[in-house]
Amino acid sequence: MNLSLEVCQGYHRSRGKRLTVLVDSWAWVEFFTGSKIGETVKTYVMDEDQEIIISSINLAEIYRLALDRFDERTAEKRRRAMISRCYLIPVDEEIAIKGARFRHERDWGLGDALIYATAIGDGAKVLTGDPHFKGLKDVIFLGD
Repeated sequence: MNLSLEVCQGYHRSRGKRLTVLVDSWAWVEFFTGSKIGETVKTYVMDEDQEIIISSINLAEIYRLALDRFDERTAEKRRRAMISRCYLIPVDEEIAIKGARFRHERDWGLGDALIYATAIGDGAKVLTGDPHFKGLKDVIFLGD
């Protein structure tokens, strides 16, 4: 998938956007494989009226999966595609504490908890089909 969009040079809140969406790793996998659900993800990713964010955790997960399943060239290509369209949110102190609380309260893995904390902290909806997120009000759920 080739995303030829302007590279974001750092995170800042955009005004006038319809919705801020954090595209979860689950959704990125579907996007990069070109599945039917990936086509739905693509409508969010390619809609320039959407503000798209990712956690540094999402980037690490997708990069690792590409290394495991393909090679470093593919991992780099996917990293560049994600960064070219998304604002990358690093895990800072606030996200780390919120993530730890979500991990404790929901008994999730720490990665999912940090991703959810990133979205909530930025007022974003999580775009995913990961069953951990099913039924939460701040989630656009794509799975069954």
